[in-house]
Amino acid sequence: MPNLEKCDFLIVGGGIAGLSAALEASKYGKVIILTKDKISETATKKAQGGIAAAIDQIKDSTEFHFEDTINAGAGLCEEESVRILVTEGVERVKELIQMGARFDRAETEAGGGFALALEGAHKRRRILHAGDATGEEIQRTLGAKIVADKLVNIHQHTLGIDLIIENGKCIGVKALDLKNKCIKYFLAKATIITTGGLGQAYHYTTNPEVATGDGIAMAYRAGAVVTDMEFVQFHPTSLVQFEELKDIIALPRFLISEAVRGEGAVLLNNKDERFMEKYDTQKELAPRDIVSRAIYQEMQETRSDHVHLSLAKLDHEKIKKRFPVIYKTCLERGLDITRDNIPVAPAAHYFMGGIKTDIEGRTKTPGLYAAGECASLGIHGANRLASNSLLDGLVFGHRSAAAAKHETQDTRYKIQDTKHKATSKKGSIANSKLKEAELKRFKLIIKSSMWDNVGIVRSKESLTKALKLIGEVEKRLNYSPITKEEIELKNLTLVSKLTTKAALDRTESRGAHYRRDFPKTDDKNWKKHLEYHLN
Repeated sequence: MPNLEKCDFLIVGGGIAGLSAALEASKYGKVIILTKDKISETATKKAQGGIAAAIDQIKDSTEFHFEDTINAGAGLCEEESVRILVTEGVERVKELIQMGARFDRAETEAGGGFALALEGAHKRRRILHAGDATGEEIQRTLGAKIVADKLVNIHQHTLGIDLIIENGKCIGVKALDLKNKCIKYFLAKATIITTGGLGQAYHYTTNPEVATGDGIAMAYRAGAVVTDMEFVQFHPTSLVQFEELKDIIALPRFLISEAVRGEGAVLLNNKDERFMEKYDTQKELAPRDIVSRAIYQEMQETRSDHVHLSLAKLDHEKIKKRFPVIYKTCLERGLDITRDNIPVAPAAHYFMGGIKTDIEGRTKTPGLYAAGECASLGIHGANRLASNSLLDGLVFGHRSAAAAKHETQDTRYKIQDTKHKATSKKGSIANSKLKEAELKRFKLIIKSSMWDNVGIVRSKESLTKALKLIGEVEKRLNYSPITKEEIELKNLTLVSKLTTKAALDRTESRGAHYRRDFPKTDDKNWKKHLEYHLN
């Protein structure tokens, strides 16, 4: 059947976790990758700062990296997961370098050692970077290896609709071919979800438009457990673009990397006062949750919708060389960051929660694995340490594929395709049940409600209001979605509901989750992970 394909490993998502999984899986069988957009359109590509790894064994160590990760996680990191991250991460990064990843070198060091950067809450310089386009360089490296060796069959513009479950086991994905406008079935011995986060649930986010929580929603509907849904990290410094408000749905905000502060940039309120020393002894390099709340507080007190990031103390040529993408992008928008302050404000950036897995990427559902930002195994706790996200995808994408090879070696298991008939290419699936204006309105309700009520500062009142608004949208979506816009809206609605419910249930403040009505951390009652699944 032309609309049905079989493979050993089906990987849903083409960022760093998906590509890392694909490289490892290709050693053991046939691999298919599904990507909603072009394979290059991922959160990985937009990652600026770098990838953290203790490769300098003289000035740094995996133990230091372990301690920094644990401290940033505000008591909810799982030590075994973190230990794997920091130790195996060194080897995975070395493999990237051997594949040809071009990380910046330190000109002053004999032998051309790597130019390691410092970021918030790190004790040592351990951030490898490629200018301020590190994610793009890593994606290029992994993608080039996959394409050159013809290791994987890639289906671009293919959106997963739901997981296919038979006899309690995941055997693949029902998907929408966005170009040919038809339903396709992909059957596999092992399915690995690597679809990234849910930043698009928020009105202001640094995430690409594809980050609509699809994989998390599919897994939840199929019976998998989700956990830590309340922990959404807001990046302190995204470029405030007033012109984006012309559209009913704001465009993703451009990220101003934490590495800029790592090189000496400082934050100023609209009175031109430096303020971070009031909030933390680490000042601009405090953990992200602290910096984001500090900026939020300053904006409230000064009645402004942004603060400023000043690079005045940095050498002009160093700025251009170290941050070429940020320099060029700001210049295109009328800012010369060698002399102008950058207007910045927090934006939704990274999701610490997701599909619950073990250290091998296994979920509760047999045959289903997950890795990267869509997965949650306690690596980041309640607040991710800067530049650990790319490392997470690299390490646990690899581990999930290595574990999933056992599924392909089970000779007792055979994929049955009799139930999955091909769908007519030009059927009615192109006809949306909602008008375009309705889709936009419902999406705006979700995004605005999440930003206003489930953002940096929360309360029972705000969270209850959000649940009510989300519930009203949910009632209007009581049908099977058939277009990309409908599928995304349904997924956004579900993950927003789960995030809000978890934030309401956790009556304390911890890491990225801050409750105005419960401002203190309560280890006695809440030093635990909240889990949710369909009954």
